[in-house]
Amino acid sequence: MIRINQLKLPITHTSSDLIKKIKKTLRLEKQDFQYQIIRQSLDARNKHEKCFSYTVDVKIANEQKIIRRVKSNQISVIKPVKYKFPEHGSEALGHSPVIVGSGPAGLFCAWYLAKEGYRPLLIERGEAADLRQKKVQTFWNTGKLDVESNVQFGEGGAGTFSDGKLNTLVKDPSGRNHEVLNRFVSVGAPVEITYQQKPHLGTDELIGIVQKLRNEIIEMGGTVCFQTKLTDLIFENNHLKAIEVNGEEQIPTEICVLAIGHSARDTFEMLSGKDVPMEPKPFAVGVRIEHPQVLINQAMYGEDFNEALGAAAYKVTHQCSNGRGVYSFCMCPGGYVVNASSEQNRLAVNGMSYQARDSRNANSAMIVTVRPEDFGNEDPLSGIAFQRRLEEGAFQAADGKVPIQLFEDFCQNKKSEKLGSVIPCIKGEYGFANVRALFPVQIGDSIEEGVHAFGRKIPGFDMPDCVLSGIESRTSSPVRIHRNEYFESLKGGIYPCGEGAGYAGGITSAAMDGIKVAEAIAKKYSNFLN
Repeated sequence: MIRINQLKLPITHTSSDLIKKIKKTLRLEKQDFQYQIIRQSLDARNKHEKCFSYTVDVKIANEQKIIRRVKSNQISVIKPVKYKFPEHGSEALGHSPVIVGSGPAGLFCAWYLAKEGYRPLLIERGEAADLRQKKVQTFWNTGKLDVESNVQFGEGGAGTFSDGKLNTLVKDPSGRNHEVLNRFVSVGAPVEITYQQKPHLGTDELIGIVQKLRNEIIEMGGTVCFQTKLTDLIFENNHLKAIEVNGEEQIPTEICVLAIGHSARDTFEMLSGKDVPMEPKPFAVGVRIEHPQVLINQAMYGEDFNEALGAAAYKVTHQCSNGRGVYSFCMCPGGYVVNASSEQNRLAVNGMSYQARDSRNANSAMIVTVRPEDFGNEDPLSGIAFQRRLEEGAFQAADGKVPIQLFEDFCQNKKSEKLGSVIPCIKGEYGFANVRALFPVQIGDSIEEGVHAFGRKIPGFDMPDCVLSGIESRTSSPVRIHRNEYFESLKGGIYPCGEGAGYAGGITSAAMDGIKVAEAIAKKYSNFLN
């Protein structure tokens, strides 16, 4: 296979233009070939000559002859990495492995175990995606919260109501990243996600995709149960014997995969009571910030909108004078701020986009890292207590509505009284409040300094009437559940997995971790087909 790097084409190019560029680069005339796009990225350093840069793999006869003829640093012969599931172990299983949580980690763990003949049982405390979507919409319309089926809990996990970003910084020598993306494509995602620099799906696409993955798990011999909450673990000689669900039914099993997500606070409390080894970990808190999407487009592209480019994204970081770092997170071009609460009388926000990314505003989290020493590192659950205090303040600040504040008022530490030019795009009711007053002083100071610093990089970013909303507190898990090199806890049979357990940070990395845990189980145990 010949790989060609840095094939540059105008942003208005067609697929035939790409084929012509490949032929020209390899000096081909009539020779047949096949090609696959490996990566597409936008080069907008010169806003008047923006272009797409491609990496493509070309399958063709006489590869070495072509390499010798062309003699370019732009091309090379490569051997594509193809994902391969490991050979099965020999230890017998008496019962189906149980996977707790149907977010990307749990779904992908269950999918691969089902494919390999392990007949997994996937349990989810929330509802199926279509029913969950109705509950979430009801909450946004009326404020009536279902604490078991909401933006955080239910089929697809918290990522279902997000921008659906699929890029990851996780190194991938085994090909799991492309395996995840290809699996999404197999159930209806557009093939472009396999090569775009910053692929995303959007909430409207994700809901159908997770349902198709669930149906495939069932078709391959797995079982999926909704409204089934893990409430206890039963051990014998320090190894799992059974789980309890919904406070009443016991299910015998030797394996429990904890893909519980970052908001399963009651489950973390149960695990702590069972002496499952855990520790507090750093996470980040802050606000959502909204700007007109046309402002971000102009700053990034030099134009208000171009259909070939879509809504522009940004990523910014700043080291503050107080020693704290502030940075953008989960940036949602053409998106919405959403009320993402999961507990009564506590309020958290997140960002979400649909596939089209066509709302009038861009939003992103502006967050500051907090460490165990900021909230007490003697208790594994101290980070949860810190989150809850912030969320209780946010709920009270605007009587249960999403609290918002203009940036100029945030800087002056006073409640806003009216909007300026930026009209919020928020799912759920919102109300004016002094958002800054919800934070410890060093976090508020860091956000103010950071936004001004970003204004020097993106003109208009620190506009006085951009809108801040709070509180963004669920950026990642505040807890890490310990696991060894075999992905297992010291409590035998417990397999911590995904973002909630502290081993991932986003849809793709969580799905990859789910595959890793499935591999670890398969390496040890034989399936039910042997």
